[in-house]
Amino acid sequence: MTRKVLPASLAVLLTVPLAAGCGGDANAGDSGTVTVTVGYQSKTINTVTAGTLLRSLGYFERELAARGKRDGITYKVKWQDYATGAPITAQMTAGKIDIGSMGDFPLLINAARGKQLNRPTKLVSVTGYNLRGALNTVVTGPGSKLLSLADLRGKKVSTSVGSAADGTLVRALQRADIDPEKDIRKLNQQPAVGASALQAGSADALSQFVAWPGLLAFQGRARALYDGAELNLPTFHGVTAREEFAKKRPAVLEDFLRAQADATEYLNKQPVAAAESVAKATGLPPEVVYLYNGANGISTFGPALKPALVDALKKDVPVLKSAKLVGDVDVDAFVDEQYVKRAYGDGYAKALATAPEPARSEVWLKSGTTRSFATAAELLRQVAAQQGQVRAAYVPDATTGTLWFADKAVWVADGVKLLPFVTRSAAAAYVSGHAGARTVPYAEALKQAS
Repeated sequence: MTRKVLPASLAVLLTVPLAAGCGGDANAGDSGTVTVTVGYQSKTINTVTAGTLLRSLGYFERELAARGKRDGITYKVKWQDYATGAPITAQMTAGKIDIGSMGDFPLLINAARGKQLNRPTKLVSVTGYNLRGALNTVVTGPGSKLLSLADLRGKKVSTSVGSAADGTLVRALQRADIDPEKDIRKLNQQPAVGASALQAGSADALSQFVAWPGLLAFQGRARALYDGAELNLPTFHGVTAREEFAKKRPAVLEDFLRAQADATEYLNKQPVAAAESVAKATGLPPEVVYLYNGANGISTFGPALKPALVDALKKDVPVLKSAKLVGDVDVDAFVDEQYVKRAYGDGYAKALATAPEPARSEVWLKSGTTRSFATAAELLRQVAAQQGQVRAAYVPDATTGTLWFADKAVWVADGVKLLPFVTRSAAAAYVSGHAGARTVPYAEALKQAS
């Protein structure tokens, strides 16, 4: 298909004037004050260890205060919040943001635009990831008759072009033998606009990244149609820095990455407190934040630039090229782990080797305590016994392991086994392959378990 206009994600990038000079620290020598500008996405809660949570904890400011005492310089941090990665890239290539966080597909656009404009950027760390791709989900309205991706032919699907969620949509459709350019009508919309379009009926489905699918499902405004983990391809968000800034102030960038590592440790050790903090800062329900960032959440957090994630990034390039969003991208040249290695010190090798544990079922009680279970049936018994005391209950999909709300999951009874699935199509596939298995309502699953 001939494109007569630029894709919106690139159009946004081109509208920002490419001002000369560095970021906020351009005149630091004259004033004795260095301002580091950080772009982040508060509601993209897979980036909180480099954004929302890190900001609320004040760890970066703490690191800079200590450095300022040693250097005799005053360091300040300017936090700038955006809905997607595209405007962060625009500001970085204009020299106005020093450090930014965004998803894997926007990171590639970040690399391409930086090279094109001779304002190169570097991928310096990871925030959160899912090795199967579960951070992106396609959802439909709660009463929709759409049951699988095959039903999207001829339908209007909202997504943010150039985002990781768009990449998931394109790949999923291609695997289902559906042409993402010809067989659907793609609506290029910001997440909030797409959510409203879905609710209004002007979009039949919505493909978005964390935390929008979980939020809409929790609110009863959507149900999952496709679990991104079915692709079995890693998705992640990461931290990118202007190369000029990194070379000029490598110690400051390492301070940021040390602070990110500390925020990651805080999230992993105090997941409930972290979820409550992020919820307060973003207005998202804590239960939704915990779905992604909890002890068994969909996201795994760790700054190390794992080879599996870098390899996945390389596999993303052809998808963006086919959409004419980037040309060739040299991923190996874009990835620069020297700063995170120095920030971590001797612990980096261990961080690289650490693998996420399989998700367990988990209940969050109104008392504030949480408890995990080896099986979904055990969780159901706990929920049935604690009626009125449960704040949220989560179960991993029986096939992909993607965590989902227990009361929003599709339940299958197979003899004495009770199995949860994120989507109806996944449950139907299981039932068709297991004689005697049947889908059951959540209330029946609770009753059978107890």
